[in-house]
Amino acid sequence: MNYLVCEECGRNEGIELHHIIFKSQSPCMANIEINFKYLCYKCHRGNDGPHLNRVKDLEYKYRLQNKLFEKFSSKAYYTEEEIRKLLKISKGEASKILKKLKVYKEGYCKIELIQRLMGGRIYAK
Repeated sequence: MNYLVCEECGRNEGIELHHIIFKSQSPCMANIEINFKYLCYKCHRGNDGPHLNRVKDLEYKYRLQNKLFEKFSSKAYYTEEEIRKLLKISKGEASKILKKLKVYKEGYCKIELIQRLMGGRIYAK
């Protein structure tokens, strides 16, 4: 049996799924694995967790944004198929993401895509 453990403290009890980009910030990220972090209740909803600690929340967002820039590092534009493969998502999930993005002759713009995935913004330190 495969047990989940808290990605912060290593506990294996009371594990909750945290959405780094909250569903309210970007509903299209609700079912995309790269946006998930598994945390125990204390690390998730406690005083030092991302819901009550803005520094922790931003730390997770910076890490996610960096992962996205790494995934989409080889070029400036991507096709829907390339995006689906890189994010490991279905056509339906891709449609949710891409429906509000402009399609250029080269494909979808990497910066616009990442901004959409990040809830409409690019985070800077």
